[in-house]
Amino acid sequence: MTNIGKSVIRKEAEDKVTGRAKYTADYSSVGMLFGKTVISKHGHARINNIDVSEAEKVPGVRAIVAGERFPLTGEEIRDRPPIAVDKIRYHGEVTAIVVADSPSIAKKAATLIHVDYVPLPVVNSPREAVKKSAPLVHENVALYEKDEGVNPIPESNIANHTKIRKGNIKKGWDQSEVTVENNFSFPPSDHIAMETRSAIAEIKPNGDIHIKTSSQAPFMVKELLSAYFNIEVGKIIVDTPLVGGGYGGKASVQLEILAYLASKAVGGRVVKMMNEREEDLISSPCHMGLDATVKIGCTKEGILKAAELTYLVDSGAYSDKAIHLSRACAVDCTGPYRIDHIWCDSYAVYTNHPYPAPYRGFSHAEVHFVFERAMDILARKLRMDPLELRRKNAILPGDTSPTQVVLNRSTVGDVPQCIEKVKELSRWNEGQIIEVDKRYVRAKGIACVWKNSTIPPESSSGVVITFNEDGTLNLISGVVEIGTGTKTVLAQMVAEYFRMDTNDVYVRMNVDTQATPEHWKTVASRGTLMAGRAALAAAEDAINQIKDIASRVLKVRPDDLEVGNRRIFLREEPNRGLDFKEVVYGYTYPEGNAIGGQIIGRGNYILRNVTHLDPETGKGNPGPEWAVGAQVVEVEFDRRDYTYRILKAISVLDIGKVLNYKGALGQVTGAMCMGLGFGGRESFIFDQQGRVLNPQLRTYRPVQFGEQPEYIVEFVETPHIDAPFGARGAGEQGLLGMPAALGNSLSVAAGVELFHLPLIPESIWAEKEGRE
Repeated sequence: MTNIGKSVIRKEAEDKVTGRAKYTADYSSVGMLFGKTVISKHGHARINNIDVSEAEKVPGVRAIVAGERFPLTGEEIRDRPPIAVDKIRYHGEVTAIVVADSPSIAKKAATLIHVDYVPLPVVNSPREAVKKSAPLVHENVALYEKDEGVNPIPESNIANHTKIRKGNIKKGWDQSEVTVENNFSFPPSDHIAMETRSAIAEIKPNGDIHIKTSSQAPFMVKELLSAYFNIEVGKIIVDTPLVGGGYGGKASVQLEILAYLASKAVGGRVVKMMNEREEDLISSPCHMGLDATVKIGCTKEGILKAAELTYLVDSGAYSDKAIHLSRACAVDCTGPYRIDHIWCDSYAVYTNHPYPAPYRGFSHAEVHFVFERAMDILARKLRMDPLELRRKNAILPGDTSPTQVVLNRSTVGDVPQCIEKVKELSRWNEGQIIEVDKRYVRAKGIACVWKNSTIPPESSSGVVITFNEDGTLNLISGVVEIGTGTKTVLAQMVAEYFRMDTNDVYVRMNVDTQATPEHWKTVASRGTLMAGRAALAAAEDAINQIKDIASRVLKVRPDDLEVGNRRIFLREEPNRGLDFKEVVYGYTYPEGNAIGGQIIGRGNYILRNVTHLDPETGKGNPGPEWAVGAQVVEVEFDRRDYTYRILKAISVLDIGKVLNYKGALGQVTGAMCMGLGFGGRESFIFDQQGRVLNPQLRTYRPVQFGEQPEYIVEFVETPHIDAPFGARGAGEQGLLGMPAALGNSLSVAAGVELFHLPLIPESIWAEKEGRE
């Protein structure tokens, strides 16, 4: 292969490093207006009155949107008013929008809007929310419009319940000689994408609605706006330029709705809305929290027999993507282990917190933290090496997943090989804990990971290939370039198929829902599989058309021809052929007759054999394959003041086939950094009124440059036969085991079991000293 596996510079790299790249907030136009939100300062309260009189007097204010009843929104349950009326349900909820001539005028006027609140009791955690005495976040949840298969429990804070029932749990406990049971938790946090969310809306005189947005899901913006407001779907045109990071947070549809309502309030004029960092943190969708109970059992030899799991997903004030997140918790509830008897209940639970969007890994880093910590606790009870416990129980081809899918080498990869490689790279045999001196100790923790995508069975992707007159080609896909380099990988695939240089493939970066083939969403590490298959189908379609024209010119059969180096030629006589530029716009004979015409290759792909889950057992196929891996974190721990330094973070991931080596390395390393931030320091801090106390980057601190450990990444290649060139997902997997491996290493170092994230020195001290 000449293109696959190489480190190819990303197609958009030069524009980004020179500052020429344009993001949504960079676009402006003459006469553009600006929207500014007013957000609640309470976690739960009745809205008694909204006084906009002073704000309306500010020169340059064009409209104020407040107190109006709009259609309820939400992906699986329509439970969210775009702008709060009657009451607010989380700190940061939008209560009004000011539209003005400039951002400064809009912001000034927003500060003059007075909202009279009557505080209500706050539900501050999922475990608290499921108590019978808990206040209701939604009093009439059973009356909301909802998708089929979604079943909120009336007069409760439970938005949905997903069950996994595999095997016979009683039999599993009868076979278990050693058991552990523990509670784990962590609060919501955020994605902290470099680019805050932004959206621009305009309603044309003919009724067409133009939205420009920093979204991972422009086609979903179009679909949901149409559904919510009863607009003809063809009248909605969504444009997405480059996106400055998303990590799932920009898969939800929120700011686009507000921009549309703001434009509508000023007669359809162009309105730009852009979150400040505080709004992006607490007003727009965040990263879920979780309360979990894990009970696992095994034989004296360490063979896992039973797992009984309860996951309470912090759905925040509105369900939106939380139902899907809680479903994903259930699907891969145990990690990559062979367990015959599983009983899992996963709930989406309303609280008075910001509501969640997907977060890089879609619930899997969260589930892996609680289950992998339980595995380490079990290993200590068995007096067994935790790496050996995982190796002994690693899932293999022929085993079944929690949703009862029979796995094979293609669908599950090679967990044992990942464990063996990470064992070698981490020098595990030198000891899990090493005394440096009386004050410092070094310790290692391991976690195994797996992830399926859990996306709708009807998800699809399309690609179009067109040609330029010199024989180079253009690739058009609905995948959003959010920093993953997926569109560069698609160019590599197409170039490989045509046997040409990747530089001869030009890629359209912007997505326009009116002109770009649809790609479901740029989430779940599915861009390479779905768009890749569509791209190869488009390439094959184009090649067949080229061969058809060339066969008539050369008077040979189409299957006698090959393509390469922008030429079409006879297989047995490579010098006899035609340049692409002679064919791709049709061929013209010497006397002037022409045949063919412009070559346009078309391809699409829809997932196969993916099913819905049985509501009573959870049986079903949630996605095309599992990406698996093993990860180790090594820390140096100060036993005097409970501080620590992360020395090494090691990942061995089975990604099927490395398509762009440095691209994959960058994706995995970046994900590992995010995972260490999530596990080690990132979280919202709530007070008793449900207010976020750290809504700025000076108080909410992700891992910063200079704080990173040594990253070590290696890949295992077990091809997924349905995927282009055998590739598995790689965009999220580096994050999945980092919080768990960090928790396992610190538990060893501190000599105390740690159950809660983030793993800050104060919480380690409290656990060690038995303090609250």
